[in-house]
Amino acid sequence: MKTKVFLIEKSPIVTAGFCQMLQENAQFDVDATADTMDRIAERLIVVKPDIIVLNPQLIDNSKLFTFRSLFQDLPNVPIIALVYNYFDSQVLKHFDGMVEIDDNLPKIVSKLTEALESASGHSESPDIYDLSDRERAVLIKLAKGMTNKAIATDMHLSVHTIITHRKNIVKKTGIKSIAGLTVYAMLNNLIEE
Repeated sequence: MKTKVFLIEKSPIVTAGFCQMLQENAQFDVDATADTMDRIAERLIVVKPDIIVLNPQLIDNSKLFTFRSLFQDLPNVPIIALVYNYFDSQVLKHFDGMVEIDDNLPKIVSKLTEALESASGHSESPDIYDLSDRERAVLIKLAKGMTNKAIATDMHLSVHTIITHRKNIVKKTGIKSIAGLTVYAMLNNLIEE
């Protein structure tokens, strides 16, 4: 039985080419396609893919760092980026792999297989969880330039608790710098630009 691939791609030419290439392979088959992110969660539950190939351009900029929450009902299904434009490495690290537009069939099969093997080797990734309300509040204050001590005083918490929240924010977002966290907060409409 072939591995079911759900392709989410806006270009009919790219979709047709990707589907045609995978038809030549005995391991993978494009079982379903979509050209937008609209109602994608409903479709995924019906299709139940083994792997998702997604063009990151289809993700709303405000959701680039939290898009995995759209796929929370399928936590162990790897999500592969289908890339033919430049994407920031901070965005691409939220994917389980990347297929580039100029990859040949053996390379695509290798990348999909590697993602499936990695997904079966571990349980849910912490990246798929959204920030808690408290972590979001700490992030907003960090983005506004407050120090750990000032945040602790403002929120009536200890500095150690704030540091723990910061560690959790870094773990969940993968962003370590204050500047990066500020951009993340702005992209997710947590603070006004």
